[in-house]
Amino acid sequence: MFELLPLSERARICIDINGAAHIVAAHLNVAAAMLEAGVQACRATPVSGLPRGPFCMMGVCFDCLVEIDGVPNQQGCMVQVRDGMRIRPMQGKARIA
Repeated sequence: MFELLPLSERARICIDINGAAHIVAAHLNVAAAMLEAGVQACRATPVSGLPRGPFCMMGVCFDCLVEIDGVPNQQGCMVQVRDGMRIRPMQGKARIA
């Protein structure tokens, strides 16, 4: 029913995370791609400014909010990466696009 490919045969794409290019697996969501790239914080809290990283990875907790291609407040765990995507961590209070 399913064909599992070795990781080395899966497609890789280039995304921009906070101004730096990263090559990641094309099947990942944004939050997982950030973790794979070594970026642990997706946003900073509005009160203390402390960093927050992905927690539930299924769209419930909202700790993985990021800006994707200029659109703020995107749940990184719910968006699949695509080639050329620009990702920025959210800073402070959420903004409306």
